[in-house]
Amino acid sequence: MKISLKLIPLLMTAVILASCSGIGIAEKEVTVGGKNFTEQYLLSEMTAFLLVEEGFKVNQMNNLGSSVVRSALENGQVDLMWEYTGTALMTYMGEEPIIDPGEAFEKVKEIDSEKEIHWMNMSNVNNTYALAMRAEQAEELGIESISDLAEYINENPGELSMASDAEFANRADGIPGLQETYGFEFGSTQINQMDIGLTQRALDNEQVEVSVAFETDATIKSYNLIVLEDDQEFFPPYRAAVSINQDILDEYPEIEDITAILAERLDSSIMRELNYRVDIDGESVSVVAYEWLRDNGLVEE
Repeated sequence: MKISLKLIPLLMTAVILASCSGIGIAEKEVTVGGKNFTEQYLLSEMTAFLLVEEGFKVNQMNNLGSSVVRSALENGQVDLMWEYTGTALMTYMGEEPIIDPGEAFEKVKEIDSEKEIHWMNMSNVNNTYALAMRAEQAEELGIESISDLAEYINENPGELSMASDAEFANRADGIPGLQETYGFEFGSTQINQMDIGLTQRALDNEQVEVSVAFETDATIKSYNLIVLEDDQEFFPPYRAAVSINQDILDEYPEIEDITAILAERLDSSIMRELNYRVDIDGESVSVVAYEWLRDNGLVEE
């Protein structure tokens, strides 16, 4: 059966409503949570599609702030969600950053087990901080990594400027720590502080040569930017993984295999493309999520 893309959101609603009525009552029911930005909408929607495909009734609680959805997970209003290892480790748990992705994952898994929250299926989607440059200029200057950038700045002091939000410009795991690790320094007048949403635009407008970014930002593709390789692994990993209440996993252990499909196939590059389709091309989250699953043979037409 071929599904009209325009009907996808209606079909999702219909599945939920049908299972609430006396028609085809679903025996399995879960609530998937999500934060209030595009990447999270997509992860939540793709997870919902896969679970519905396996006979679950799925409720979604999206568009929530980090602390709100985390509280909802802890108190059982949300059963599972895609969370980031760095966010959990440093924001929720108050721990120091861990650079190795596997070690960070095991640490949050260990700490959250005390709250009966289980972590599983860490993906290669890494929504961490990054430094971006215009692709054409970076190629012209021979800069591919942050070490290359540091070398260029040291040899050409005062030539390059950077766009940053105030938080990244001043915190230890932002510019100060970055400069210390890589052995370079922007001059005080070379760091232009602005809202995080404006930094890549300033780069695109050639107001600056370097910008803070997030690795999965849609604007990286939109503005033809490149992400500089963090070759000394300064930025801690923010890998997307599934966190789920242990009692729900005990009741529905198949959820681990269902969500593993996404963890195994998604990475930062794919996520950036999907974010681009929503944020830049204006496509709906449901359509983008469904089409990617369909094109990868994960749902039937």
